[in-house]
Amino acid sequence: MTIRDIDININKETKSMLKEVEKFSMGVMRPAGIELDRLSNPADVVKKESVLWDVFKGFREMDLHSLQIPKRLGGTADDLDPMAAIRITEQLGYADAGLTISLGVSSLPFNMAAMFPMPEMQELAKDYCADKSGKMIGCWAITEPDHGTDWSLGGSKPKCGPSVTAILKGDEYIVNGEKSEWVSNGTIATHAVLHVGLYPERGMEGQGLAIIPLDLPGISRGKPLDKMGQRPLNQGAIIFQDARIPKKFMVVPNPDFLKATAGQGLANVNGGMSIVFAGLAKAAYDEAYRYTRKRIQGGMPIFEHKNIKLKLMQMFTQVEAARANARRMALYNLKNPMNPSVVHAVAAKCFSTETATQVASDAMQIFGGYGLAKEYPIEKIFRDARASMIEDGVNEVLAIKATEFM
Repeated sequence: MTIRDIDININKETKSMLKEVEKFSMGVMRPAGIELDRLSNPADVVKKESVLWDVFKGFREMDLHSLQIPKRLGGTADDLDPMAAIRITEQLGYADAGLTISLGVSSLPFNMAAMFPMPEMQELAKDYCADKSGKMIGCWAITEPDHGTDWSLGGSKPKCGPSVTAILKGDEYIVNGEKSEWVSNGTIATHAVLHVGLYPERGMEGQGLAIIPLDLPGISRGKPLDKMGQRPLNQGAIIFQDARIPKKFMVVPNPDFLKATAGQGLANVNGGMSIVFAGLAKAAYDEAYRYTRKRIQGGMPIFEHKNIKLKLMQMFTQVEAARANARRMALYNLKNPMNPSVVHAVAAKCFSTETATQVASDAMQIFGGYGLAKEYPIEKIFRDARASMIEDGVNEVLAIKATEFM
């Protein structure tokens, strides 16, 4: 960090925890992210000998995977200061956004399982909390080849329904279709939160929600996706061919319930993204600031040039606005989990991701030609930031959806 933080009301325990998280994020995550980013074949990212697994293991050893699960199931949510949770996510995003998303999505099925009273789900959450080696990995199987951001727009038109569908036969659902190559952790996940069409005549409003293991017969994977940014984040397709899913795994078989709670999902996902990329925006700024102090032009550090000082101050203001906005929104929504502000969460996601992209672009301009070189992390930060304006919902479509919650 190069600019002091001015947070107040953070106790000694939280400060100590944040120091350990910073040590892990910058000592393990940042170098691992850079190494994984430079692999030309995305399949190499997930090989057994990959440093990716060091990140997963380190994350689990610090119990960071159980922050949203109650103590009665082995988690640490009951004792966690809300601001600590926000600061942890921001710091991880500062180190590497792609890896942060992978780690966060990895927890999703198990965090959700903890919310349902069925014995199978409660045991699943317990097993996840006890996993310190990274054997249990989650994914969010929602996006499809024909349905991306439009998923959030819902609608009851049959032609716009999910491509992955399930038919109940006895005590099993027969599932067919494909979740697209953009599923985060898609090729490495052991469990999934699966959005599936149960009533095709109701379009997107006819879907159910299952929490399933991905080793069931009839489930296969595509190859890891090769992409521009967030390359350490594994993504890949999940294919269902007459897959038989036990009825007990369909935790939300009632589409009306899922529709009624859609706002909570939007708020949680977008709120988390806003914090991650507020952190990445800060990383881009810090890289630029440090560079201006050591880069000599005209016989002096370029920090002494007035145009550079002005640009840095503009960047700093944008970053601090994004961080403050994301934290304010997140604190409110953490204290109001049943009725979060969707519009504030979406606004924060859009603002943080656009800020991260703009600040990273400005940082590259300050670096000049070196900004394009892999010698410095800023070109990676820019690629990672640019992806954020598309993932988990294109910003423009999310903004349109959010107006329904005003």
